[in-house]
Order: sequence, then C-alpha cells, then structure tokens
Amino acid sequence: MMLLAISGWNILNIILIAILLYMVGNWGYYKLRGRMLGGAIDNETFEQTMRKAQLIDLRDKKDFNAGHILGARNMPYTQYKSWQNELRKDLPVYLYETGQNISIRIAIHLKKAGFTDVKWLKDGYSSWEGKKKKVEKKY
Repeated sequence: MMLLAISGWNILNIILIAILLYMVGNWGYYKLRGRMLGGAIDNETFEQTMRKAQLIDLRDKKDFNAGHILGARNMPYTQYKSWQNELRKDLPVYLYETGQNISIRIAIHLKKAGFTDVKWLKDGYSSWEGKKKKVEKKY
C-alpha cells in the first residue's frame, strides 16, 4: 500500500539522490585508491623527474594539440587497451590529464598489468606551470 502512495516527484527525487550518491561514492573511491597507491606528485617533483619517465597525456587529441607538457605523448584514456602494450614496464610512467581522477583509474590498471612505478600529476594539467608546447596546425 505504501508504494502506491509515492508520487511521481518522489520517485524522481529518489532516482536523482541515488545518482548523486553513486557519483560522490565513485569519486571518493578513486580518491581513496589514489592515496593508497601513493602516486600523486606535485608540479616541482614531476618536472624534476619526468625526463627519466614515459610521460603520457591522457586527454583527447584536441586538448593535446591545444597545449601539452613538453615531451609528452598523447595516449587518450579512451584508447587505453590499444596503447598499454606500447609502454615499457622497466621505466617509470608519468600520467596527467585535466584533473587526476582518470589518471588514478589508469594508474590502477597499469599497476594490475605489472607496472611498478606509476605516478600522476597531483592537480592535473590545469595547474601545470612548467614548459608547454602547442601543436601547430598545418593547412
């Protein structure tokens, strides 16, 4: 009887609250996993040690062409399975993207695949103050 008394607005509110809880929970889960991995490094450390690492930009091609960290390779996270085998397991892997949530997800996958040294830029490309490069458009 109680179920019949729930109006359409209440059902909509319950669905929206469930979606919101899922999104917050998902974000929190990956933040916690990132802390457990301990791979977040600040701008200064990233810049000092990136020359010895495989530097991967996880953003899409358009964002990469608009500007990226000097020396980075564009390997979009959406194509992770196709480029994973191109990386060497004996060298450190440094990841970055706009924030850090996607970097943490890819770092987890790489750790499971046997990579031992995976790091990511703590606050993402948006906070990067080091050398950048833009790709020139050729017409």
